[in-house]
Amino acid sequence: MTTSTLVIAPQWIGDAVMTEPLLRRLHARGERITVGALPWVAPVYRAMACVERVMEFPFAHGGLQWAARRAMARQLRGQFDRAVICPNSFKSALIPWWAGIPERVGYVGEARYGLLTQLLPKASKTRRPPMVSFYGALALERGFEAQWPALSLPADGVNAALAPWGLQRSQYDVLVPGAEYGPAKRWPPAYFAELARNLLHTTGGAVLLLGSAKEAAMCAEIAQAVQHGGSELCLNLAGRTSLLEALALVSAARSVVSNDSGMMHVAAAFGVPQVAIFGSSSPLHTPPLSQEAHVVWLKNDPSYLPPLDCAPCFARECPLGHTRCLRDVVPQRVWALLQQGEGKKKSPEGDL
Repeated sequence: MTTSTLVIAPQWIGDAVMTEPLLRRLHARGERITVGALPWVAPVYRAMACVERVMEFPFAHGGLQWAARRAMARQLRGQFDRAVICPNSFKSALIPWWAGIPERVGYVGEARYGLLTQLLPKASKTRRPPMVSFYGALALERGFEAQWPALSLPADGVNAALAPWGLQRSQYDVLVPGAEYGPAKRWPPAYFAELARNLLHTTGGAVLLLGSAKEAAMCAEIAQAVQHGGSELCLNLAGRTSLLEALALVSAARSVVSNDSGMMHVAAAFGVPQVAIFGSSSPLHTPPLSQEAHVVWLKNDPSYLPPLDCAPCFARECPLGHTRCLRDVVPQRVWALLQQGEGKKKSPEGDL
């Protein structure tokens, strides 16, 4: 008998990507997977071949939204044998509980003991597992080693995303200057502009700037700096694409350069050559999992002196006000890594 499984998705794009090996494993053992996700994350699951159906939950950030969750639970009653709840929040476990799903699996967190039937212990704060392993444990299998995430999109969908901008596969590069978490994770816009000029001068094609509407002004600053040098091929698409279109544009890019962000993990899951720049966060916990990825992290660079004793601080803004962890990553270094072609990343630790 086939098991019908509802997966409650995380709220962040990068975390959503990290759940793919878990879903692939559930699918491989015969489970039919429906993912319940918030609208700004749902498109990631449409790029996972193992997912049968994606339901967009009509919820906003913050608040329990009891009535909306109860209404959704009534719609789902009787449809599922198992629920896998990826977030640790109390509210994320309410729908499977109210829907009467017999088996409900998740981590201990926020007084959820009565809402879940199988609880995994909290991860240690001092020895946090890689996120892929953290989510993979929800499969409740011994000996299951989570693989690296993999995303895919149908060719016609990718071509449809390229067509409005006159783009061809592997004939453009993507820069993602934003990071939702805060400024301490964002490489300086002037550095992105310099890198874009080098790409346009050397490789030809176009450079795309991707991001949310909140990042449009920052991307406009970069595009203006590049276009001031005489180029019209730096396209600011921040806030002008849907997430699914952005995924398609990343999947067909020649290369991607980003901060530690959700789109970094997207590029890795598509296997696109990339450079990921880490500042206040640590790639030892959440690296881009790809053979084609290069990581720049000054904390672990023995040639960088004096060493960064303050990193990683995991702060949204630099507590010391200098952001050396990012400002001292010069554009020439990132440019050199892009020119190396194939990445050196052979394991989750790779070239860190």
